[in-house]
Amino acid sequence: MNYRHAYHAGNFADVLKHAVLCWVVRYLQQKEAPLALIDTHAGPGFYDLEGLEAQKTAEAKDGIMRLAARTDAPAALAPYLETVRALNGEGPLRRYPGSPALFARMARPIDRVVACELHPEDGEALRASAAGNVRVVLGDGYRTLPSLIPPPEKRGVVLIDPPFEAPDEFEHLARSFIAAHRKWPTGVFVLWFPIKDRPAADRFAAELASAAIPKLTRMALDVDRTEGLGATGLVLCNAPFTLAAEWSELLAWLASVLAQGPNAKAAIEQLTRS
Repeated sequence: MNYRHAYHAGNFADVLKHAVLCWVVRYLQQKEAPLALIDTHAGPGFYDLEGLEAQKTAEAKDGIMRLAARTDAPAALAPYLETVRALNGEGPLRRYPGSPALFARMARPIDRVVACELHPEDGEALRASAAGNVRVVLGDGYRTLPSLIPPPEKRGVVLIDPPFEAPDEFEHLARSFIAAHRKWPTGVFVLWFPIKDRPAADRFAAELASAAIPKLTRMALDVDRTEGLGATGLVLCNAPFTLAAEWSELLAWLASVLAQGPNAKAAIEQLTRS
């Protein structure tokens, strides 16, 4: 594996993925029942935004850095921004949390976090940095997921965000999610993907929509970047019913704030209904 998320930590794609993820978790925590928070492709947990990898691409400056000091961010971003700020104290934003760290920080004592990581070095780093409420599983998240669901808590969130190194990653992601949904049809699933090939992303969405899975929502953010990744998307299953109402205008706001070109845009649509 040659992918290292340290080069991309805190970029616009992370902002969308992590902001939505934190919002979903906080919404579900309005009920007292415990949650299982499962991350299939966890990474090392934390990223140094002043490290060599992050500084080489400087992608965070056009992502989380544009939001960190703002006081006018919409309320739905609060769970995400508050968690990131709390990890950095009063100083400059240097430490960026990956999804397992966000899960760990947001988890209540009754919640349980499971983080899977295939890359040995990242897995060991995750174990070293993981909080006491995080169970780290070294291995392929796709293969591990069926053994983790349905969880004993009966409620929870599964994040599937592979690195998209393989040319057939969309196929792997679709198969994994469809099989997982069959085992746990009431779980909340968040699927992340880069939009490098729009026809491939559209085929992926169409495949999910044709799988007779209800309550699928697609979100997309295009910052109009001329080099490298310029657009990203999410598919959510069983998302909170207020998702469209709370995020339609927020997505447009994010597209404006994170824009790297004049044609930045965002969209949210219902792929399937109840």
